[in-house]
Amino acid sequence: MEQSKVKHIGMLVETDILIIGSGFSGLGMAVAMKREGKHDFLVLERAEDVGGTWRDNHYPGAACDIQSHLYSYSFRPNPRWSRVYASQPEIHAYLRDTAEAEGVLSHLRFGETVLKAEWLVERGGWRVATTNGEYFAPVLVSAAGHLSDPSYPDIPGLDKFKGKVFHSARWDHSYDYSGKRVGVLGTGASAIQIVPELAKSAGRLTVFQRSAPYVIPRRDHVYSEAEKGLFERFPDVAQELRDELFWGNESRFPQRRQVPAFIEQIKSTALNHLRNQVLDDSLREKLTPQYAIGCKRILISNDYYPTLQKENVALETSGIASMDENGVILKNGERVDLDLLVVATGFEAADLPIAEVIHGTNGLSLAEKWKSGGQAFACTSVAGFPNFFFMLGPNTGLGAGSMVFMIETQINYIREGTNYVFENEVTVDPNAAAEREYVEGIYRRSAGTVWVEGGCSSWYLHPSNGKLTTLWPDFMTQFRKENGSFSPRGYEISPRNVAAMPAQMEEA
Repeated sequence: MEQSKVKHIGMLVETDILIIGSGFSGLGMAVAMKREGKHDFLVLERAEDVGGTWRDNHYPGAACDIQSHLYSYSFRPNPRWSRVYASQPEIHAYLRDTAEAEGVLSHLRFGETVLKAEWLVERGGWRVATTNGEYFAPVLVSAAGHLSDPSYPDIPGLDKFKGKVFHSARWDHSYDYSGKRVGVLGTGASAIQIVPELAKSAGRLTVFQRSAPYVIPRRDHVYSEAEKGLFERFPDVAQELRDELFWGNESRFPQRRQVPAFIEQIKSTALNHLRNQVLDDSLREKLTPQYAIGCKRILISNDYYPTLQKENVALETSGIASMDENGVILKNGERVDLDLLVVATGFEAADLPIAEVIHGTNGLSLAEKWKSGGQAFACTSVAGFPNFFFMLGPNTGLGAGSMVFMIETQINYIREGTNYVFENEVTVDPNAAAEREYVEGIYRRSAGTVWVEGGCSSWYLHPSNGKLTTLWPDFMTQFRKENGSFSPRGYEISPRNVAAMPAQMEEA
């Protein structure tokens, strides 16, 4: 296996391309480079394994809510997915297998938390300081993801609680919650998977709901050996299934544009699911959403509603006022004593922590540039940050569909962009006016969508200006049409300084 041709300059490690993160984005980027015959790149990973969110989210019941045959690389299909919706261990294993089989493990540097990345004008490249050393590369790719850093609630007295507290993305499997008084904070995608599992052995489980989600049935089943064998022997059959799943998800976008017929169809599905599973009028009223469907993520589950009706489970909608050493104090004055509080409140998706450590031409951090909301040219490049590409950043999220499709679109854009940089020995930096015009076009498209006008508060909108900064407000196919191929149009192009660092270099 050919190794990465990095160079050492004292304590500095030099290569052509640095990638931050080894989840679906970073790993996919690395595979694309390897398949193209590139070897001068490194992947900096803060953990000790690949997988990103599928490494970190190993809570009970963790699974994907996009079908397995769609939520996987198109260039690396897996005919042996065990079921329609794969569980976390299976997805993580798929990513591990991809890293090994595609020969990118030698390019990975584990335990490397990025402390600062800065553009060196005089060298025409990026110096990246980590917990273990320093790196330099002409091109930097951030693939840290937007579901990587947990978001914790600001509850007065949370620090006084004497019981156990952990986030759903930092699950402590050493803690035995059997027979204990357990609280779950949140009713999002993670929570509705966790709650049914906790209820099986918790003594008392309280679900603290701020707003009710829309939930539709989970059309899941285990693939038989015959089906898996068919996918294996006839790849075209598996591809036809993938295509069918893709267009099924793509057809859901008109719901987000509030087209009445599409809205009524999905709303009826959700409310009928609620009526069929919850017969008690009072509980059903608490579980009925008070905002337009699609405004927040539509969830899928067959066992969440039945779990809330178990004798050892309670749904609490009064709101949390504060906490003390024994548990939660509700806004109505009542209290709920707890032994364990599971925080399932999502991630820092609007203000990405990785943006705080990346500094551009004038020393300004990406976080400072994005203080009023993230924005990027072609949803990938940022003005003032030369030879820098951001994966799954501003306006790349989806209300419906597979993020892997978006990732692969960006992979191709970045692959072509880096080729342009090295073949022409140039630096590319988006023109500020072109970036502004591009982002304004996205905002215009978001007008009239359910995310902006659906009457709910969600992490899709930036808290400082209420603009849609996380989601792509159009079809997935339109994203690929606009952002799937690199063009120098809209970029400031300048010769790249290729002078060597002032020290003797040694081949690694």
